[in-house]
Amino acid sequence: MTATFATLKDKYSVLLTLTQLAEILDRSPDGLRISLTTSRSAWARSINATKIHIGRRMYFRTEQIARLIDEEFSASNG
Repeated sequence: MTATFATLKDKYSVLLTLTQLAEILDRSPDGLRISLTTSRSAWARSINATKIHIGRRMYFRTEQIARLIDEEFSASNG
């Protein structure tokens, strides 16, 4: 378990809501929702790959989001 995942899991849970993900990414929930539905960029595809639906609600897997954050951080510092 990475430190990023441990931190996110402790603060949120194993699943993130769109609002929580927007908070983590420092974006507005509506802006993030629109970006994820209309953008064809690599980051949007990566985040959408973590998405699951439970009933009508949309969640994102915290572990995979943490992995994406870690990969982005290591790529920018690498």
